[in-house]
Amino acid sequence: MCGIAGFVANGEPPPVAERMVVLDRMCRSLMHRGPDDQGMMVEGPVSLGMRRLSIIDLTGGHQPISNEDGSVTIVFNGEIYNYRELQEELQARGHSFQTNSDTETIVHAYEEFGEACVDRLRGMFAFAIWDERQNRIFVARDRVGKKPLYYTLTSQGTFVFGSELKALLAHAEVSRQINPEALDAYLTLGYVPDPLCIFRDCHKLPPGHHLSFRQGQLTLTQYWDFPFERNETASRSAEDYLEELRVLLDEAVRIRLISDVPLGAFLSGGVDSSAVVGLMARHTRQPVKTFSIGFHEDSYDELKFARVAARHFGTDHHEFIVTPDICQVVDELAWHFDEPFADPSALPTYMVSKLAREHVTVALSGDGGDELFAGYTRYGIDQRRAPFGRVPRVLRERLLRPLSQQLPHAAWGRNYLHNVSLDAADRFLDSVSVFTGLTKRSLYAPEFRGDLQGEDLSTARFRSLAGRVHSGDPLDVLLYLDSKTYLPGDILTKVDRMSMAVSLEARAPLLDHKLIEFVSRIPASLKLRGAETKHIFKRAIGDFVPGEILHRAKQGFGVPIQQWINVQLREQMHETLTDTRARGRGYTEPRYVAQLLSEHERGRRDNSMPLWTLFMLEQWFRLFVDEPDSWSQARPEARLPVAIG
Repeated sequence: MCGIAGFVANGEPPPVAERMVVLDRMCRSLMHRGPDDQGMMVEGPVSLGMRRLSIIDLTGGHQPISNEDGSVTIVFNGEIYNYRELQEELQARGHSFQTNSDTETIVHAYEEFGEACVDRLRGMFAFAIWDERQNRIFVARDRVGKKPLYYTLTSQGTFVFGSELKALLAHAEVSRQINPEALDAYLTLGYVPDPLCIFRDCHKLPPGHHLSFRQGQLTLTQYWDFPFERNETASRSAEDYLEELRVLLDEAVRIRLISDVPLGAFLSGGVDSSAVVGLMARHTRQPVKTFSIGFHEDSYDELKFARVAARHFGTDHHEFIVTPDICQVVDELAWHFDEPFADPSALPTYMVSKLAREHVTVALSGDGGDELFAGYTRYGIDQRRAPFGRVPRVLRERLLRPLSQQLPHAAWGRNYLHNVSLDAADRFLDSVSVFTGLTKRSLYAPEFRGDLQGEDLSTARFRSLAGRVHSGDPLDVLLYLDSKTYLPGDILTKVDRMSMAVSLEARAPLLDHKLIEFVSRIPASLKLRGAETKHIFKRAIGDFVPGEILHRAKQGFGVPIQQWINVQLREQMHETLTDTRARGRGYTEPRYVAQLLSEHERGRRDNSMPLWTLFMLEQWFRLFVDEPDSWSQARPEARLPVAIG
C-alpha cells in the first residue's frame, strides 16, 4: 500500500535537479500513506515517485519497479490478490521476475497485455506506468474506486497526478481556482463525486477507468462498470444463487488474508462486518483481531452487538469509547480529505483506524454490502413513494411542488411534498441530499447561482447514470446510483483517507469484482423482500452469523453529531459560521445560514447535517484557501482523546 505521485513534461523538461525537488515535495505530502520507504525516478520527460507502506514482499518490493530492460516502469498503490497466479502465467510466457511483489506483476502484465492488463487484476489499485518505447504514461484506477487517483493537465502542458490532491498542489503549475460545479455537488451530497474536484482544472480518475497521456494529449477510457443488465437467469432458483454466493463470499475473504504483516478486522456488530469476521475465522489458526468503537450516547452505541459477534467467533477483541472531545480534530480531517467532506462518521472511522493500527497493519471491513445487497433503508422508502410517479407530472409540478415552496421553511411535510413531486431519479437524489433543490433556492448567494448559470448539474448527473441501467427493475437503478456516487465518493473515500491517515491498509472483500458481477445478476426481489433488506445475503450467512445480529434493525455507522453540535460544538459552530470570513465567501446567503442556526439552537428543527456540512466547508476554506501553504506540511499523528471500554 502506497501513495504515488508524478508528472510528465510536454516538451523540453526542466532540469533533473529541479524536478527532483518538486517530486520529493509531492511524495513527502503523502508520507502518512507510506511511512516505510520513498522511491523516485526522473528520466527523460517523466518523474515518478512513491511512498510505501510495506505489506507484501517487505524486502523486495521497493518502487519504482521496472521490467527487464527498464523500458516499462511503475508506481503502484494497492494490492493485487491474484498476483501469484498471474506471475506463474507470465513466467510461462517468458517473463523474468526480480521480486515476489504484486507490483512487478503489473509491469509484466502490461508488457504482455497492454492496456488490457487491468482486466486481469483482482484487487484494489491506482497505478501509473511509464512506457518509454511509446513515450506515454498509462494510469489506471480499480473498478469500484477503493484507491484514489487525482490528475490535472496544467496550462503549461504538464500532466500531474497523485494519490491525493495535496500531492498535486505541491506542483507549482497546478491551478487552485474553485470549481463551482464541484462546490454545488458538495453542498448537495456532502462530498465531491467523481470525476469532479473542488479545484476547476483538477479531476479524479473515475473508478473503472484508465487514461493515457502522450504528446500532450489525454485519452480517457472506461474498462469496467457494474453490470446491471436485463436478467437472463431469472429462472434460477434462490437455492442456486445461494450456493454460488456462499462460494464467492468465502473466496473474496480468503484471498484478502494474504499479508506479510499483522492483519485484523473492523467489527461494528452489523451484518456485513460480522459476516467478514466469521469467514476470516474459518481461514485463520489464531483468533481474528477485531476492533470496535462505541459512544456514551446509547442510541448510537453498537458495542453490544460487536461483543455478540466477537464472543461467537472467538476473536481477540478490542473496543473503545469515543468521546465528544474528538471534535477537536476536525481540522485534521479537513487536511486529510483535501476536499470538503461532510460525513461525520469520518470521526469514528479515524478513531477505529488509529486504534487498530496499534495492533495490525491491515484491517478487513464490511464496506460495500449495503450497495451490493440493498441494505439502506432509503431503498424501501423510495419503493413506498414510487406510486407518486404515476400521478400526472403536470399535477406534481403545478400543484405539489408550488405548495412545498410556499410552506414555511420549518413546516412539517414541506420536504416530503417536494420529494414526491419529482421523477424517479430526481426523487432519489433529493432523498440523499443535504441541501435539496428546494433548500438551495434559499442557501445560494446570487453570485454563486450566476456561476452555475441556473443549471442543476447534480440532477443531470443522476439522470444520466440512471439511464445506464437496463435490468428493468427500479431497485437496480438505485443500487447503481449509489455504487457510482455514494460508494466511491463518500464511503470508500472516508475509509481510504482515515485509514491511510494512520498508515493502515483497509480491505473490502464484499467489493470483490467477481462477487459484484455475480450479485448484480441476482434478481432485485431476492435482495429487498418487503421490508427486509439484504434478504439473500442474510440467508447465505445465516448458518454462521448469530441470529441476534442477522435480525437487528439497520443502524449504520452513525455518530451523535446532533448532541455534539448542541453542546460541545455549539459555540464553535456558531462562531465559525457567522464569522466575517464565512459570511464574505460569496457562495451562501448569511441570513439563511443564520436561520439554520437559529432553528437548530431553538430545537425547532434538526439542522445538524446541513450545519455540519457548512462547518466542514468553512474548515476546508480556512485550511486550503486562507492558508494556502498549510496543506503542504506533513501532519504529525493527531492526539485523539479516547475512553477505553
